[in-house]
Amino acid sequence: MEWLQQVDTWLFQLLNLHLVHPAADDLMVFLTKPKLSGHIFVLAALFMVVQRGKNGLVILLLTLLAVGCADWITSGVLKPLVQRTRPCFTLDDYRLLIDQTRSFSFASSHASNAAAVASMIWIFFSRGALVEKVFTGVMALYCFLVAVSRVYVGVHYPSDIIAGIVIGIACSSAIYLCFAWVIKNVIQVNGMKNMT
Repeated sequence: MEWLQQVDTWLFQLLNLHLVHPAADDLMVFLTKPKLSGHIFVLAALFMVVQRGKNGLVILLLTLLAVGCADWITSGVLKPLVQRTRPCFTLDDYRLLIDQTRSFSFASSHASNAAAVASMIWIFFSRGALVEKVFTGVMALYCFLVAVSRVYVGVHYPSDIIAGIVIGIACSSAIYLCFAWVIKNVIQVNGMKNMT
């Protein structure tokens, strides 16, 4: 396990200390703070509803459920269970670009929530019209950069981000599979019974 922590620390310092630029500093702070870039998720929600109408509202609801699930697993279960200290409070060599209270690090709720959004968008929009494919690509890139920004600004190890992304993808997949099962086995079956 010691070597895993060493790799994690090396990757953290690579992204936080070496692969940096003043212009990227501003961008990463913008991406990492929901008060600054959160309106992008609002625009994504509007796109869903405008593009798909009533079905867009269903997709939005499924996305919110996936985000809630991912956030609960990361912040409500894993952080209190693992109690991993953030790198900005354990390492001597780091750059901290934002104010950070003492809270636990594993897993990243920013990464899990962003991955949940990106995954649900991928499920519903990646095979649509060109505008929907572009929307999917833009949101996937945005959500990936939000996750990476957490390492760049100094508050998460890369493994926190990877775990968060896996949790977000898993939550979206599970919510979608449950939704698809209900549509196929409850709603469609009951509709067919009513027709006979």
